[in-house]
This record gives sequence, structure tokens and C-alpha cells, in this order.
Amino acid sequence: MSKFRHLFCVVFLLVLLNSGQVLCHTKGIRPRRSHGKRFSYNVTHTQLIEQQFMTWVRFVGSLRHSLFSVAINKLFPSFTLTVSKNPANGDFTTIQAAIDSLPFINILRVVIKVKAGVYKEKVNIPTLKSFITIEGAGADKTIVQWGDTAQTIGPGGRPMGTFNSATFAVNSLYFIAKNITFQNTTPLPPPGAVGKQAVAFRISGDTAAFLGCRFLGAQDTLYDHVGRHYYKDCYIEGSVDFIFGNGLSLFEGCHVHAIAQNYGALTAQGRGSLLEDTGFSFVNCKVTGSGALYLGRAWGTFSRVIFAYTYMDNIIVPKGWYNWGDPNRELTVFYGQYKCSGPGSSFAGRVSWSRELTDAEAKPFISLNFIDGSEWITLDISAPYN
Repeated sequence: MSKFRHLFCVVFLLVLLNSGQVLCHTKGIRPRRSHGKRFSYNVTHTQLIEQQFMTWVRFVGSLRHSLFSVAINKLFPSFTLTVSKNPANGDFTTIQAAIDSLPFINILRVVIKVKAGVYKEKVNIPTLKSFITIEGAGADKTIVQWGDTAQTIGPGGRPMGTFNSATFAVNSLYFIAKNITFQNTTPLPPPGAVGKQAVAFRISGDTAAFLGCRFLGAQDTLYDHVGRHYYKDCYIEGSVDFIFGNGLSLFEGCHVHAIAQNYGALTAQGRGSLLEDTGFSFVNCKVTGSGALYLGRAWGTFSRVIFAYTYMDNIIVPKGWYNWGDPNRELTVFYGQYKCSGPGSSFAGRVSWSRELTDAEAKPFISLNFIDGSEWITLDISAPYN
């Protein structure tokens, strides 16, 4: 499917070029600084746009289409844009404006560097704008905030729902985020509150990687919706079902922190059938926080979650897992632990329908192979991260 999408992008681009239509690049899109080429300031705005566009076209031509030969999460930056709260220090003052400046179909790696600051905006990356990297100045320095909930009234006059409540939403392929915080500012809701799902980040695209990021929220913080995803050295905070969705995702070296006042749940994985190759795997992670926390609730009938080599604080409910009020799901879910540590990791009190994995059972879940990493993750991403 990924090769077909790439081929479609190439064909579509060629059609546009041959038909004489212009893909408009607004302010800020430019070649890598290492090229050392700058546009003349003694030109009109229209001429500047045309020069920018032709530079981009020439760059694509020089690639000889090698970009599309392998399904890999390419790190080579073709363009770099800068976002800054100070208009004098960047190309844009909002992240969404930088994204909007890209072609309708983006087929080159674009790095959007976001300088330190709190950016109060709701961001959405559409389906065909692939190969985007969002890089902050540090997760504690660059923060994207918004405060929608599932019951927030949307443009159509109706509640927007959990899906559209995300502060930052990605719908495209080959997304990367580094050193940045995504936050939903909605306060922790009281137990039993309705409509308070408040997503900080939603990833609805395949082959996405997150390095040194923070995801802050309460109920439903990180919507790992669909696709293969890799989280490395990230911090994820929430209360109820704060990592949820039906993605195929590996969390490596992550810190998961609960802020539940009473009961909470770390995961709500949505696998709905045996035919779906989805699930969450936590490897070399740490679980801390407050409240009484379930490791997971069976949102999907065939929900699948495992924890390996993970430290668990004493906040974990001894039973570990909850069947979502449906005993039939106990026959179909796959919940397991492997060589975990800490006061909350004891398997002795776990529900009978969870598993303490053997070496052979754990092997498929504890490496990049779990998310087909050899197909799209480069050594630059999987190497130790600072």
C-alpha cells in the first residue's frame, strides 16, 4: 500500500507540472541551509514564489525518483522551516501556518523547527502531507497547547467528539516528532464525568516516530489511532485510558505517569478481531504516579498489550487488567508481562486471563520487529537517543 501511495504522489505531481498548474509555496519554504543558496531580495512577491517553486522542482528532479524506491522513514531534510513566537526570528509564528505552506501533496522530508515557547493552537496535518518532522527546542521548552474535549461544540454546532478533540492531529505517513510537548489543558475530570475525553495528540497515519516528546493530558491523552508507531524516551501523562486506540505501537524507554485521583487505566487498546495485527508493547519503560491504576482495559474484544522489562510502582491494581464489563472478552484478549520489576509488577494477584510470558512468547513483542521496524525505521531513529 505504501508503494502505491508513493507512486500516486509521483504521478499526481507530474500531471500538475505537465498541465501548467502551479503548486504554491508560501513564505518560508527554502532549500537546506547547507546548499548556501539564497533568493534575491530584488524581486516581486510573485517572482519569489516562482523561484521557490522552481528550486523545489529542480530538487525533485535531481533525486531520480530514488525517494520512492523503498518504504523508509527518510530523515534527509529537503527543506527546513522555522516557527517562532517572535516574527523576526522565524518564517512563521504558528505551526499550522508552516504546515499550510507545504504543497497539497508533500513528497520530500520537511523539517519544521519550533523555537522555545508556548504555542496555543490546534494543529492538524492532512493525509497527503507526508514526510514532516516537527522538532522542538526541548520538550520542556517547546509546548503546543489547546483545551478541547469530546463535548466541545464544533464548527457544525455539534459536540466534536474524542477524535476531533486532539490538540495536535497527524493523518499522514512518515511523521516524526522530536523534543516537543503536546498538551491538552483540560483539567482532570471528576470520576464518572461524561464527555471529558480530551486528546493531546492523535496519530492516524502509518510509520510515525516520536523521540523525546511529552504528551500531557488527563482522560484519553494519547490517541494511538491506527498505523505503526515508535515512541522512544517519551513521557506520557494522564488518568483514564490515557494511551488508547488500535495502533501497532512500540513504546521503548518511556515514562508513563498517572495522575488519577481514584481509579485509572493506563491503556485501552482497541483490537477488534483476530485478523487485526495491532497492539501495544512497552519495553524498558517506567510506570509511576497516583491513584489505583489498571495496566489496561479491554476496549477492543481482542485487545492486546504487553509490558516487558518495565518498572511498575505500587499504584498498579493487583488484578492488573479489566474486562470492560464483558466477561466474554476474557477469552479473547492478550495481556502479558515479561520480566518486569517494582512493587506493582507482582504477577501473583493478576487476573487468571492475563499471562506471564515465556522467553518464546515474549520474543515477537520486544524488538522493532513488532512494528515491522526494518521496513521504515532507520538507524538514526533506533539508536540511543539524547
